[in-house]
Parts: sequence; structure tokens; C-alpha cells
Amino acid sequence: MAAPDSSKPFSPAETQRILHHLQQPAVFLNMTCGWPVLHWTAEHLSDCLGDKLVRFRLGKKKEAHTPLFETHCSYVEAKLVHFLSWNRDQAGTDVGPFFKYPKSEYWAYADYKYIAILFQDQPSMFEHVKWSEFGFEGRNGRESTLWIGSEGANTPCHLDSYGYNLVLQVHGRKRWHLFPPEDTVNLYPTRIPYEESSVFSQVDVLNPDLRRFPAFQEARAHTVTLQPGQVLYVPRHWWHYVESVDPITVSVNSWIELEVDDVARVSEAVTKAVVSALKSAPSDDNTDDWLNPTEEGVASHNDNMQYVNMAVRASAQRQQGLCHSKLTQDPRDTQPVKRDSRGQIRTNSDLVRDSALFSVPFGPHLIPVCCQQEYSPETRGVTTKDLEVKSSRNCNAQTPDDCTANSDAATKTKLASAVNHGKSECSPGLTQYRPCDHADVASEKSSEDYEEPVHTTITTNDLLDCLVHPDIIDRVTKLLLERHTGGPPEINPGCGKSQPQLIIM
Repeated sequence: MAAPDSSKPFSPAETQRILHHLQQPAVFLNMTCGWPVLHWTAEHLSDCLGDKLVRFRLGKKKEAHTPLFETHCSYVEAKLVHFLSWNRDQAGTDVGPFFKYPKSEYWAYADYKYIAILFQDQPSMFEHVKWSEFGFEGRNGRESTLWIGSEGANTPCHLDSYGYNLVLQVHGRKRWHLFPPEDTVNLYPTRIPYEESSVFSQVDVLNPDLRRFPAFQEARAHTVTLQPGQVLYVPRHWWHYVESVDPITVSVNSWIELEVDDVARVSEAVTKAVVSALKSAPSDDNTDDWLNPTEEGVASHNDNMQYVNMAVRASAQRQQGLCHSKLTQDPRDTQPVKRDSRGQIRTNSDLVRDSALFSVPFGPHLIPVCCQQEYSPETRGVTTKDLEVKSSRNCNAQTPDDCTANSDAATKTKLASAVNHGKSECSPGLTQYRPCDHADVASEKSSEDYEEPVHTTITTNDLLDCLVHPDIIDRVTKLLLERHTGGPPEINPGCGKSQPQLIIM
């Protein structure tokens, strides 16, 4: 474990304990003082990379009320110096392949760039990122990704299936819109485009089409603008949409993979098999780019079925192991086994003791990202005014008063008006999720506005959205395991009590 740094508000061990207990997004301040990575401006990175080509994703800035998935974007291979010239709009300068894309109409994003590959000939760069100070011994830039974007660059709203994220903002600011796992039904999940480790939302969360997605009114947005030097913790299964708000932004992301329940592995294998089978079949409406660029390629049906069988066998073996441990377990210890972020077993006595003795130390160095307001018609235009914690670049200690949202008076007035019109606020601090009262859009329409439903042709994608709906995949997974393991996944034969189920996408 890294040596304690007395200048940091939390030691590596304390940070690990905090991460084990956090149940919502939070921002760490004053934890990255002295990290060389904070000098990674786009200009500095351009000097380091020289003539090396980097792949950029480009998207139009127009509001379309539909998400701009990676499959709908344009791509160019360019030098960082080309990106800088294009972003500065310098007339007569060499902008390389960006010349086809007017800066007034497009944003550009070099995203998901693995630092281990990008700087494979400069391994000393890995040491500029010090995740060991967060309690991850030996972890640095080698296990991280680099993101460089222009103003407006964004990633579509999605959740990560297998782990959680630590995001260091290096240069410029990024705004994060986060939604809790309980809001999954309100975000209309889809598996097209397909990516094994992610589930996307069909909703453009900044400009939602509430006629198509009325349940999005119930979504509870947690928004924060991340400043240079700050680290955002994004819990597993939290939805997030990210946008660059400054002319150039640079950030580093470390994805911490958690041990995944075998039932979740089976459900993912089933999903992959169904999606690949239907989308690989030639038909008139199967001409879209359905595989996300981050996926390695289309596996054959035989390969996918082997993956399903491997996942089912692993689940059966795990159930047998759990059954054996149940027979030798202390009868007083009746709760299911839980594991920490490193996969180590945590006993019930550990959990009880930790819960009784530890509370997350929110304050000037750790800020919870709370529910700001609902994405209702009244507040949709002001959702970009959010929690914007003062920059910790200078690593000066801050008072609790500095940890509040910095919004202008007009925003406060609009939010107060929305609340007074029946939009209830979510609790501050450790948000207690409860149903918020919303008026249905349809109920606000008069009878004169009623439109007869129009029958449209059902497409392959429509069929897939239903077939791989979380509830359907969950049921199919249980049926498979009942047939091939001798019982449903939540019941261990001869062991009695049910086992916990993960959210299955």
C-alpha cells in the first residue's frame, strides 16, 4: 500500500473504506495535489504524441431529441495539433482531416483512449496518475483511459454493467448528469447499439421527447460540473450522460471491475446470443450499424452459444459451492455472502460492525452529488445549472459553505417556482429515494389534442427491444438455470434460503 500522505484529506486505507460505503455519486477534492497528470493539457499531450494519429469521434451540435450513439458519428484519424488548430478556428492553419467538419457545427472527442496503448513507447507517463493514493496499490495510468474533447462533446446516456468509475478531471470542465439504478425504467434501456459492458438509454436526456418517453418525467437527475483536480466516483449501475462545457477538456477515467454474479453472466450471454442472431440475419430493415465501435466484433452463433453454456455451468458450480458452504456455515449467520470491491468475502459481522462504526465523512473534501431537480417541462431548461464545487486545483482547504451548489439567482427562482408547482425535491445528502409527484403529460392535454394511435410497422429493432427487455432476459435466465441446474437461481437445492439477485440488463 502507498505510504500515507499527510497533505491529503484521506489516506489510501480511509479512501478505500469510503468507497466501500458510498451509495451515491460523490466528488473527492484535494486528493490529487502533486499528481503530474494535472499538467496534461491538450498542448502538452500534443507535444508528447507528436505525429501519432489519434481517432476522434465527431457529432453535430444540433438538438435532435434522440441520442447520438457512437454508431451514428463520423470518425477521423488526426494529430492532436490538428485538433488544436481546428478547435481554435485558426484561419489558414493545417487542420488535417478536420477540414470537412465546420467547428460551428461539430464537436470532436478522442474518447476511450487506453493510456497503456497511447503511450506504450513512453511508459514513464503511466506514473503520472496515482490511483494508489485512493487505495489501489500499484494502479496508475496503465489501467486508465484518456478523454480529450471540444465544447459540446458528449457520451450518450448509459450505465456500466460490471463495475464503477473513478474520473479525474484534468483540464477544463465536464458536466455529469447521473440517474440512480431505480430510474432504469424511466430511461428506456436499449441494447442497440450493442455493447457487452454497457446499456444505453433511448432518451436524449437534455432534450427529451416526452411524447415518446413520458416516464422520463419521473427521472431524478443528479448533476455536477467536475472541475480540474477533482475526482468523481460513479457507482455501479448509475446511469450517466457526460458533456464538455469548456473549449477543451481532458480527463482520465479508471474503471474498477467488480466480481459479477454468475446469474448476471448468464443473462448477458443470453442477451448477446439473441441480439447477434437477429441482427446478423439479412433483412430489409437490418441495415443499421448495430455493434458499438468499442466492441471487438460479431461472434458467431456457435461461439455465443458456447458462452451461454459456459455461463450456465459456472452458475451451477457456484450454486454447488454455496450449498456446501451453507451446510458448514454458522446457523446464526443467515445472510448471503457479500464481497468488497476487490472480491474479498465480507462476513456479516464485518458488515454490521462497519455500518455501526462508520459514516461517510461528507464535508469540505468529499461532496455528495445530490438530486438537484426532476427533468420536468418546467425545469428542463435549467438543468445545466448544477452542483459546481469550487476548483481544488490549488488544493486549498475549503469551508463547508464552499460545498454548496453555485447557481445564479435566476436558476434558483426557476427551481423554486417548479417546486411550488408541485414538483417535490429529493432529499439532500445521502439521498433517500422516494416517489416524486409528477403530473402526467397526457393528463395536461385537452380532449381536442387527442390523436388516434397510428399503427407502424414493427421492425427488427422493435422486436429486439422487447426480447431483451430486462424482465424478459431475467425470466429466460431463470428458466435456463432451472432446466440445467436442478432449480431456480435464487434457490439452492437442499439449502433453503434465496440468494441475492443483481440488476439484470
